[in-house]
Amino acid sequence: MQFENVCIESLGVHLPEEVWTSDEIERRLEPLYSRLRLPEGRLELMSSIAQRRVWPAGTLPSGPSIESCKSAISAAGIDPARVGCLIHASVCRDFLEPATASRVHHGAGLSPNCWVYDVSNACLGLLNGIVQIATLIEQGAIEAGIVVGTENSRPLLEATINNLNTDESITRKTVKPAFASLTIGSGSCAVLLTHRRISQGGSRLEHAVSHAATDGHNLCRSDTDSAGANMAPLMDTDSERLLAAGVAAGAAGFEKLLADAKWDRADIDRTICHQVGGRHRALMLETLSLPPENDTAVFPWLGNTGSVALPLALAAAGQYQHVQPDQRIGLLGIGSGINCVMLGCKWQETRVAGNLPAVEPVMGQESLTAVEA
Repeated sequence: MQFENVCIESLGVHLPEEVWTSDEIERRLEPLYSRLRLPEGRLELMSSIAQRRVWPAGTLPSGPSIESCKSAISAAGIDPARVGCLIHASVCRDFLEPATASRVHHGAGLSPNCWVYDVSNACLGLLNGIVQIATLIEQGAIEAGIVVGTENSRPLLEATINNLNTDESITRKTVKPAFASLTIGSGSCAVLLTHRRISQGGSRLEHAVSHAATDGHNLCRSDTDSAGANMAPLMDTDSERLLAAGVAAGAAGFEKLLADAKWDRADIDRTICHQVGGRHRALMLETLSLPPENDTAVFPWLGNTGSVALPLALAAAGQYQHVQPDQRIGLLGIGSGINCVMLGCKWQETRVAGNLPAVEPVMGQESLTAVEA
């Protein structure tokens, strides 16, 4: 897919204040670590994730999503009445129904003429929402739209820690599928797209491709379909097979992006991959023959934040000046299922607002380098 009239106008970010380090999680897992004689430092060593953030207990996703929307609208300086579509696209949502987007729409003060609905596609939800809104803008149906999401890792982390500490049937071998759940972080991000005739920044979304490798649909899945602040999910992840299958699907999707954009690898100035962890990033960039120094990673200090991971990394790239005007950016999304969505952008100026740290965090860089080496 190619777009001539769509701009990524602004990004709104809302992060929790509470931080859980990987060392702290291991201290909470002391009963498991003692029983199985697991070495301390294993979690950060395996993932290159030093910390992740969590929302206060009882937080509903719509609350932070409203704040992210308001930040994106304020940064763009756009009249909220001009927003013609709002999509809430995170894995986490307030209820099975109504759509979480309904409360976000109300809280953000958007127009009654706005399309309002949820989209769910694992870690790709926000990228799918970007493509849907871009299509509406390109067709002239709307002139601006927002896709937003909030991921809440506290229930998953707490449920996983409790299960690992209390289930004495777990062995060194069977514990492995649960470790991916301990890397999950919380965060919220909104992406505001506009028609280029009303854009003030001019960062163009130019290309979008998808690739489906759904023979891997059973490699990462939750135990139940639940929603709300009281959910207590557990995840079952075959990390080794998911890594290999995900990178293979990503390679196929990336070739589609190069063909659609008529780009060579050297034409891409900055890449942003899905933020899973150090091993995934290193293998992904090696497989795609892309230089690590041109890639932005936030998982060392935010963890794997699901559907908002890649948008948060894009916001960080803008905030910390990893990208400059006229540079080409590849947004390389992969989600369990397995599906890929990859976007090509031409950067000019995209305003970022919210509560990203004023100075870029650097924790986890030693282990990240070790994984890549």
